[in-house]
Amino acid sequence: MDRHEATFEIDSKRDAYAVRTVLERVHDTIREESKTVREGSDEARELMAQFKSLRDAARDHRPGTLTITYEVSDEQFEG
Repeated sequence: MDRHEATFEIDSKRDAYAVRTVLERVHDTIREESKTVREGSDEARELMAQFKSLRDAARDHRPGTLTITYEVSDEQFEG
């Protein structure tokens, strides 16, 4: 499994705004995808709760660190 990671230090209002914008877009995209693919499932509800928490935390505009990790599985998609 390959692992890719990026860390973004939030040390200004401009950085905080950028992180907030990214997380809002990710939240909205995942919400729309969940509606069409996994609507109503426990997995979809849990995923949305996690991203809602991230999005809401970013609204505070305070210093911090955003770390994104992407782990690439050796498996292939079906179909």
